[in-house]
Amino acid sequence: MELEKNNYINSLFEFYEPLLTKKQANYIQLYYADDFSLGEIAEEYDVSRQAVYDNIRRSEKILQQYESKLDLYHSFVDRNHKLDKIQAYVKDNYPKDQKLNQMISSLETSEEE
Repeated sequence: MELEKNNYINSLFEFYEPLLTKKQANYIQLYYADDFSLGEIAEEYDVSRQAVYDNIRRSEKILQQYESKLDLYHSFVDRNHKLDKIQAYVKDNYPKDQKLNQMISSLETSEEE
């Protein structure tokens, strides 16, 4: 399994898990996050490996469709990248401004002051 794809599907799963059926969510969780094999999942649910494979592939496509329509993951990554740039700028140019550094830190942790 390709590590980049694994990370991508896990990230999409974090955002869109509530939109999947319980079975889809369980299969994705076991396969991508818990690193179960198709055979192990098939045994756990008493279904064929092919049924597990088909469900996982269908669920991957569903997650990707949600992302293409809602763009939550991409927006999250973009916001974090911009926040990293702001943090670096503040650290380099305003290292002694505690209030500014606290405000930046609160953005990172999504806590309000």
